[in-house]
Formats: sequence, structure tokens, C-alpha cells
Amino acid sequence: MSTWRRVTRTARRTALQAVPSVLAILALNFLLLQLAPGDAADVMAAQTGSPTAQTVLELRSRFGLDAPLLDRLAAYLDNLAHFSLGMSPRFNVSVLSLIGERLPGTLALMLTALGIALVVGIALGAVMARFAGRPLDRAISVISLCCYSIPGFWIGLMLVVVFSVKLDWLPSGGMHSVGIEESGLAALLDMARHMVLPAASLSLFFVAIYARLTRAAMLEAQEQDFARTARAKGLSPSAVAIRHVLRNALIPVTTMAGVHVGALLGGSVVVETVFSWPGLGRLAFESMMNRDFNVLLGILFLSSLLVIVANAGVDILHSWLDPRIEDVG
Repeated sequence: MSTWRRVTRTARRTALQAVPSVLAILALNFLLLQLAPGDAADVMAAQTGSPTAQTVLELRSRFGLDAPLLDRLAAYLDNLAHFSLGMSPRFNVSVLSLIGERLPGTLALMLTALGIALVVGIALGAVMARFAGRPLDRAISVISLCCYSIPGFWIGLMLVVVFSVKLDWLPSGGMHSVGIEESGLAALLDMARHMVLPAASLSLFFVAIYARLTRAAMLEAQEQDFARTARAKGLSPSAVAIRHVLRNALIPVTTMAGVHVGALLGGSVVVETVFSWPGLGRLAFESMMNRDFNVLLGILFLSSLLVIVANAGVDILHSWLDPRIEDVG
């Protein structure tokens, strides 16, 4: 079977499997958030300074929070059918516009962190496999263990202390410099400068995982028959390692990368809060504190779609990396 047909079949199968998953996620997210104490009306009434029961009832009636649970679920699904995520009681704007403002920042941060984690983790894992059992392998293993064990928020705070407070090399927060109007390449470079610390803080945990995983996969792959055959043909050790061993070792690494998209979204809540990064993670935290469940539902729905798309991309990548992988079902 050609590579194109294999990729097409994989994409079609994944799309069909995603439909029931999305529907189940929608219903589960909605029902779980209804179990949370309080709602937007309680928070908004409390912020007036002198809330009354009548004020809370009027706010609930205004935002439709007093309707029965099944009616609210039906209204939510009806909005989705019309490509709407509803309105935010807190900000009095559409949820879609709020998410649209924050989504680019989160995607940029996530993709940068994932790219750093994959490149650095795979490179370190390849070095560890090449020098397995030697001092360099042990040193990188210890560093990886530290990155894996230390909480992400503490790493972020230490990065701010060292590179922002002590050395004054990088900004401590935000996405752009305050009071400076830039455009084009200058704005892009300014954003990249602000992204260094949050992306590093978010990626270090995954660097450790991918390094250890790449090392184990390469040590296992280099003992397989195809690796011995390649060496018997007279290929150089570097050619065997890169063209044969590493390619097969990428399959478990990319599998974990797809799984970790959800973890990256969860980790972005802490990182975006620490670095004041205007993204979906920070918006989710603010929405939870304000009981703005419409916004939170929209973020959870979009996050679920991102995870499904990422896993579909991993399946397609696997079908290209290893032609032996065949579609089933």
C-alpha cells in the first residue's frame, strides 16, 4: 500500500473515532462543572459589596442559570450546533471571541515548548544511548531526573530569579514589552524574548521524559535484526544510528508527545499564571475563580479538540515512519 493511501486511511479512521469521543467529552464536562459550588451570579453579586438574595435571583434569571439542568444542557448543545459557545456572564462578550484572543498565545507557547522538548530530549537521548553506561550517560540521567522531579512552578520562579532579577537578561512576564509599539520582525523578536522563560519552564519536564524514552528505545532498536543487517552491509555507526535506529525509536517518543498535549495544556495554567502570559491557561484559571462556566466549557471543548487533532497527527506520522503499521477496524 502506498504511503498516501495509508495516511489517508489513518486520517479517515481517526476522524470517525473522534465523533463519539467529542460528544462524550461535551456532556461529561458540562455535567461535572454543574457539581462545582456557586456560579457566576454568586460571584458577581458578592463583588457589589452588599449582595442580596433578590440580586442573586435576578442575575441567575438574566443569564439563564435558574433553568433546569437538562434545559441548560440542551441550550448548550444547540449553541454548539450553531457554531456558538455562548456568552460570558463575567465579560458580557461571546466566549468564542474571548478564546480567539487568547488562543494564539497558548498555541505559540505550547508549540515552542513541545518543539524544545522533542529536539532537546531526542538529542540527549541519542547521546545517552551512544555513551550508555559511561559517565556522560550517568550525568545526563541525573540532570533528567532533576528536571522530572522538580515542580514546574518552582522552576519558573527560579528562572525568573536568575535570568530576570539577578542577570536582567530576559523579561519576567507578559507577552510584549509595555509602552513599546513595535510591528513586523521587531514585534516577533520581542515576543520570542518574552517566551524564552515560560517555554523553558514548561518544556523541562518533558525534556527529561523524552530523553529517557529515546535512550531506552534506541538501546532496544540497535539490537534488532534490521540494525545488525545495516551494520553487516558496512554502513557507518552514525548512519545506522540516524537512518535506522533513531527512526524506529521515534515511534514511542511521538506517541508520548501526542499524549502530552493535554498535559501541556494543563501545565500552561500554572506557567501562564507565573509569567503573566495571556493565554487560555490563565483565562481558564480566571474563569474558574469567577465561576464563569461558559468560558471554562469553551476552553475544555477546544482543548479536547486540540488533543484529538494532535493524536490524529501522531497516528499519521506513525504510518509514515513505519510502513509495517496497518490500519485495523
